[in-house]
Amino acid sequence: MTFAHPYVLLGLLFLPVLAWLKGKWGQSASFLYSSVELVRPVTGLRRSRAGRILAALRWLALILFIVALAQPRRVSGETQIKASGIDIVVAIDLSGSMASEDFQEGGHRINRINLAKEVLSKFIENRPGDRIGLVAFAGKAFIASPLTLDHDFLQANLARLRLGLIEDRTAIGSALMAGLNRLNEIKSKSKIIILMTDGQNNAGKVSPLTAAEVAQTLNVKVYTIGIGIRGMAPFPVGKNPYTGQMEYRDLPADVDEETLQKIADKTGGKYYRADSTDTLRRIYSEIDRFEKSEAEVKKYEHFDELFRPVALGGLGVLLLELVLGQTVWRKLP
Repeated sequence: MTFAHPYVLLGLLFLPVLAWLKGKWGQSASFLYSSVELVRPVTGLRRSRAGRILAALRWLALILFIVALAQPRRVSGETQIKASGIDIVVAIDLSGSMASEDFQEGGHRINRINLAKEVLSKFIENRPGDRIGLVAFAGKAFIASPLTLDHDFLQANLARLRLGLIEDRTAIGSALMAGLNRLNEIKSKSKIIILMTDGQNNAGKVSPLTAAEVAQTLNVKVYTIGIGIRGMAPFPVGKNPYTGQMEYRDLPADVDEETLQKIADKTGGKYYRADSTDTLRRIYSEIDRFEKSEAEVKKYEHFDELFRPVALGGLGVLLLELVLGQTVWRKLP
């Protein structure tokens, strides 16, 4: 259930304040007695539960009216997607060096992993008809998202990826094999792996070139991207306790371009070096053009408005409170 005007629900926060003020304000007493003992035989001074129930009904009615004004509605929809037949697995490096802040965006530093996730997210948006999966890797590789047409689910899994999820180091061969295992389970006219890394293979039981031979056998095209500037890259080491400024240590670029080039050549893909923000965006745009497909996407959404039943519920509660207050629980003036 969603609300057309959710900000109206902020009115609920003021109800406790109104209840407190109601207890503070009131009319002056009609009669003053020197002692309550004088009227105890008449009233017993025992408060009936009826008053509390009537007050609760009044507050409940007010709550329902506020919820009704927020226009609650139940969303039901149907999405029809004609899949393109192109299946893509993106393998993204989560090793510690991806924290290097050697890119600029809007005049500010941005690290490799955040830029990679941002550009990949746009790539996913541009390919609604493709099944896309995610492999995250560092010292090991795991499936972060299976191949899916549910790109909202895919984007949510991409957003959850962060450095430190996996033991450090770089297992490029394992990442490729994890993607190939997923692609080998399905039938499609085209299968692609996009591998992004800023290092060289130093973990895992499968070498990158052996994995590339498997990809060639399975007719899977691999696009490889070496991410990071050439030369020395600023790596954050923590904030200075006195100035509060982030301090950096220069680390040399460690991209194994030769191996990444061989993987791409062997599988019919292409190797790219992303050494700037604009370059990485152009790389994904080029891959998007190379592997373009026609897909028909239709999405329908239906809203069942719940304003009337909620408002009628509030009105019913209010009428009940008025009827009870004027009949069985009527108060003397």
